[in-house]
Amino acid sequence: MELRQLEYFVAVAEEQNFTRAAERVHISQSGVSAQIRRLEQELGAELFDRSARTVVLTVAGKAALAHARAALAAAGAVGQSVDEVTELIRGRLTVGMVIGCTLTPLFEALAAFHEAHPGVEIALLEDHSDRLSEGVQTGAVDLALIGTATAAPDGLHALTVISERLVAAVPAGHPLTRRRRLTLRDLAAHPIVCMPTGTGLRAVFDQACAAQHLQPSIAMQASAADAIADLAARGLGVAVLSDSMAAAHRDRLTARTIDDVETPALLALIWKSTHNPAVRELLTHTRRAFHA
Repeated sequence: MELRQLEYFVAVAEEQNFTRAAERVHISQSGVSAQIRRLEQELGAELFDRSARTVVLTVAGKAALAHARAALAAAGAVGQSVDEVTELIRGRLTVGMVIGCTLTPLFEALAAFHEAHPGVEIALLEDHSDRLSEGVQTGAVDLALIGTATAAPDGLHALTVISERLVAAVPAGHPLTRRRRLTLRDLAAHPIVCMPTGTGLRAVFDQACAAQHLQPSIAMQASAADAIADLAARGLGVAVLSDSMAAAHRDRLTARTIDDVETPALLALIWKSTHNPAVRELLTHTRRAFHA
C-alpha cells in the first residue's frame, strides 16, 4: 500500500468521478484507475461501485475512507515537522528595530536564540517604525520592535514591551522647570526637539497637538534619544522623550510629565504570522528576556 494510492482513493471518493480525480492529482485517468485496482487487490475488496454514472463508495470503501485521510494527514505532519526542524537548522530571520532604540532584552533574546539555533542566519534591520510595519505586512521583515501609538497595527500581532508617558526635558534654569503643572500648550511656546515623523513617540506627540489645535515649532529632529537630550542640554529646544529615555540624562536635564498627554508611547514587538518556526522560537526567547 502506497501513499499515492491512498491519495488517489480519497480524490475519487471526494470527486465521485475518476476523470475529475485524475485532474485533481495531475495524472491520467487510466493511471488513477490502475492504482485504485491495485489497492483493491491488496485489500481484497472493491472500494467503489462503478456500475452507476456517479462513482459511489462501497461499504468497504466507506470504512477505509476515514483511515486513508488520517494516513495522509499523518504523512503531511511528518513532512511539516521535518521542514520546521530544517528551517531551525539553516533558516533565515529578518528582525527589525526602530532607529535610535537600544533595548538590552531584545539583544539578549537574539543571543539566546542564536545559541540555541546557530544555523539560522539573523539579519538586523534598523528603520523608522512606519517602514518596519510595512515590512512586516509584506513579509520582508519577520519580527520588528517598533514605536507606536496603538497596541497593534492592522492585521498584525503585537506584544507591548514598554508603555510610558511623554515628558519634556529641559536643562537647569529653563522657565518650564518653575511650573508646577506642565501642559502641551506650555511646551508650544518653546522650540521643540523631538523624534522624526514615522516614530511612535512622534505620533503620540503629533496626535496630542492636533487634538488641541496646537502647532508647535519643531526646531530640530533626531532619531536617537541621546542626540535629542544632547541638543536640549545645549539650550536648542525642549526635548520630548519618554520617561525612561529622559531618565538616562537626569544628571543634566530635568524631566516633567506632560500632564494633558495621557496616551502613552509604546514599544511593541510586531509580527504577522507564526507559521515560521524560527519566529515562534524567537518570540519565546523575547518574552522570556523582557519578562526577566
